[in-house]
Amino acid sequence: MTAFTEVDSAARTLEQRTASAIRLLVVLSIGLAVLIGPQLARGRLGTVVVLIVLTLGYAVAIAVAERVGRQILPPRLATTFDGVLVLVICGLTGGADSIMVALLPLVVIAASVRGGAVIGRLAALLAGLGFTVAAVLGTDADQPTSHAWLAGAWWTGYLVATAVLVGVLVRMLERQLVAAAESRARAAAEHEAFLEERDLRARLLAAQEARMDGVRVVLHEFRTPVASLTALTRDLDRLSDASRTVAIGLLAEHAVHLRDMLDGLADVAVQDGSPLGRVRDRPVRLAELADAVLDAAGVAPLRRVPRVEPSDAVVRCDPQRLRRVLTNLVENAARHSGDAAVELDLTYADGRLVAEVRDRGPGLPPGQEGLVTAKGVALGERRGTAGLGLWIVETIVAAMDGELSLQPRDGGGLVAHLELPLPASP
Repeated sequence: MTAFTEVDSAARTLEQRTASAIRLLVVLSIGLAVLIGPQLARGRLGTVVVLIVLTLGYAVAIAVAERVGRQILPPRLATTFDGVLVLVICGLTGGADSIMVALLPLVVIAASVRGGAVIGRLAALLAGLGFTVAAVLGTDADQPTSHAWLAGAWWTGYLVATAVLVGVLVRMLERQLVAAAESRARAAAEHEAFLEERDLRARLLAAQEARMDGVRVVLHEFRTPVASLTALTRDLDRLSDASRTVAIGLLAEHAVHLRDMLDGLADVAVQDGSPLGRVRDRPVRLAELADAVLDAAGVAPLRRVPRVEPSDAVVRCDPQRLRRVLTNLVENAARHSGDAAVELDLTYADGRLVAEVRDRGPGLPPGQEGLVTAKGVALGERRGTAGLGLWIVETIVAAMDGELSLQPRDGGGLVAHLELPLPASP
C-alpha cells in the first residue's frame, strides 16, 4: 500500500509540474505574440501588457511553489482561474477574431482530466458561453454582431466536443488501468499460490527424507547389538558359570538398548520424522556407561583402556543417545586399530562431559576430517558402504548441543574428541 501511495504522489507531482510548465510557456508565447504584432492588442497595448505581466507573475509563483513542495491554489481552482484569464485576454485582443481563443481547448482538457467527464463538459459549456460574451463585447465596432454570435456558438460546440472526446479517452485509460491492475493482482495471486505449493512440496519432501533418515539410522544402530546378541547366545552353553553370568548381564543390557531404539523408531513413525526420536533423560553412571559401550562395540578385554574421572560421576542425559555416540566412535576405533588398544576417556567437570576415543589406526587422509561425518561417506576399507555411522554421531551430537572433532594422534592413529553440556544428576 505504501508503494502505491508513493507512486500516486509522484504522478500527481509530475502532473502539476507539467501543468505549470505549460502555463508558463503559454504566457510567454502570448507576450511574444504581442511583442511581434502589437496590433493584436487592438489599441489596448498598455492594458494587455499589464495583464500579461500579472499573469506571468502568477504563473511563476505557482511554478516556484510547486517546486518547493507547496501549493498556492488547488489544481481545479487554478484551472478555473486560467480559463478566466484566457477569456479576458480574448476580449481585449479582438473578441471573435482573437487568436487567443486557441488556448481555451487547453483549459477544457485540463478541467476534463482533473474533474472528470461531467466537470469537463460543464467547463467546456461555461468556457464557450464566456467566449461568446467576450466576442460580443470585444469585437471591433465595424464587425456585425452576428459574426460574434456565430464564432461563440462554433467555439462552444468545439469545446464541448473536445470535453466529450477527452472524457471518452480518460474512461478508456481508466478501464485499461483497472484491467492492468486486476491482471497484476491475478498474476501476484498465482505466484503466491505457486510459492506456497512449492514450499509445501519442499516441506513434505523434507519430512519424508527425515523419516527415511530415521529408518536408516535405527537399522544401522540395530547391527551392533544384534551381532553381540547372536554371538552371546551361540556361545552361552559353552561358557563357565562366571562367564555365563557376565554374558547374561550383557544380554540384558543389549535388550534395554534395543528397546530404547525401538522407542526411537516409534517416534520416527508417529512424530516429526526426526532420526533421533524423543529425548528420555535419566541419571547415568559414567563408569557403567563406559563398560557398556566397550561391551557393545565388541572390544576384547585385553584391548580396553577405559578411564572415568571422577570414577563415581553421575550425569543426567539421554543414555540411549550418548551410548549410540560413544559406541559408534569406539566401534570405528576398534575396527581400524587391528590388535592395538582402544582408549576411552570420560571426564566430567563443571557441567561438561569431555569424551575422547583414541586408536592406533591409519587415521584420516589430510583434509577429510570434516568430510567423513557427512551422510553416505565411508573411507578406507568401508568405502562404498552406507557410511552412516559418523553422520549419526554428528547428528546426535548437534542435537545435544555438543561439539565433535577428529584429530590426528601423535604416533599414528585418530583422536575423536567430544564435548557435551550435561547437568550433574541430583
